[in-house]
Amino acid sequence: MAKSTKTVFYCKECGYESPRFMGQCPACRAWNSFVEAPAAKEAKQPGRVDLAGRRGAAAPGVPRRLSEVEAEAEARVSTGFSELDLVLGGGIVPASLILVGGDPGIGKSTLLLQVSGNLARAGHSVLYISGEESLRQIKLRADRLGAFGDEVRFLCETDLDAIAEILKTEKPETVVIDSIQTICREDVTGAPGSVSQVRESTSVLLQLAKGLGITIFIVGHVTKDGQVAGPRMLEHMVDTVLYFEGDKQAAYRILRGIKNRFGSTNEIGVFEMAEDGLREVPNPSEYLIQETTAKASGSVITAAVEGNRPIMLEIQALVFRSGFGMPRRTAAGTDYNRVNLLMAVLEKRLGYRLSDCDAYINIAGGMRVAEPSLDLGIVMAIVSSYKDAALPDKTLVFGEVGLTGEVRAVSQPKARVAEALKLGFSTCIVPKGNLKALKEIQGLKIIGVSDLKEAVSCLEKGKQTGGEPPQDQDN
Repeated sequence: MAKSTKTVFYCKECGYESPRFMGQCPACRAWNSFVEAPAAKEAKQPGRVDLAGRRGAAAPGVPRRLSEVEAEAEARVSTGFSELDLVLGGGIVPASLILVGGDPGIGKSTLLLQVSGNLARAGHSVLYISGEESLRQIKLRADRLGAFGDEVRFLCETDLDAIAEILKTEKPETVVIDSIQTICREDVTGAPGSVSQVRESTSVLLQLAKGLGITIFIVGHVTKDGQVAGPRMLEHMVDTVLYFEGDKQAAYRILRGIKNRFGSTNEIGVFEMAEDGLREVPNPSEYLIQETTAKASGSVITAAVEGNRPIMLEIQALVFRSGFGMPRRTAAGTDYNRVNLLMAVLEKRLGYRLSDCDAYINIAGGMRVAEPSLDLGIVMAIVSSYKDAALPDKTLVFGEVGLTGEVRAVSQPKARVAEALKLGFSTCIVPKGNLKALKEIQGLKIIGVSDLKEAVSCLEKGKQTGGEPPQDQDN
């Protein structure tokens, strides 16, 4: 009779281990976070992992004062992509462990393959380790992205101990591992990608990066909820966590820093997916509104802030009387429930009869933003389509809308208005609470509004584009 494998339960959030399933983790207090996995085998020689990836006796450390530690500012290494350098805080910090996550097919492997080529051409030694593709498949993809020559070395391997031996022997400056869910150790029970394997593999790679002074990029798969697959403690162990976001059907991609021990997490990088790989988009605002139709009803330009970068967006709305008893509402690129709330505010505070109208809201370009500053732009787009009246050309609108119909101030108004001025806008409709911070801005007509009635009055002064407003509206 075969001997059954002992299993334990791990918390995906913090790695807490329990012999039985628990509804709430006693360590991090997370609910429904336990998953069953085979128990890890006990090592023959207990201790920490040495630089070769083997377990050995743990050498005791010596406590030291900070004044005794020599710490000089080490020059960062450029990745060849200014957008990626911006998200990393100025470039790669040597001996760091960087996790890159994202949906399947979003471009994680493409980005890191291009970064490997850029680093190798700059004179850095790079080793690209793939556990998912053969060398032939990597070559086919590399040929599509451009000539790599012999600067980058490639390896197909999933055994962590073998990888550790190679890193100790070769000592490359930068290593890319695609992906962490395919790496495993023989002395750890569980299939590749399981909680125990991911946790142990990341721990060994962390010690290799710090001990050998190697920068390691690891690719992490994500679940259907958008989280990196495996234990949440994976994100706690690494130095930097980057998420590659975007709609695979759209051309743009956003690289967002979720965690960065060596820089700010308030920056994003914007890329465009082309036939020959990823290209940087240095001015995403111009890219996203370049096809905006001037003086079209239902079209409003607004400004969102992603990190510290203002981005201009076009909000499109299509509102018309429904031919069915149940009106249809859709929202692409923004929160559906927020759109319904704003339409209810319009009906209650301004008397527009929208309860029997179909409404379709879209953020052009495939962008997805849930920032409250888009509220006023959404409201103006809805009213513009409902009344078939367009805003004056080159007009920017932003502001948060409350349930009583007030327009509330938003953060970083100067950055939003400065971006509009750079792109040739002539008028900005902003919350009255932000006017004080915008007094120094010259070259723009800035209109402050305190409620929706004042904001809609700016729209009513615009030229009608054709058609008459519905006869049953109350104002």
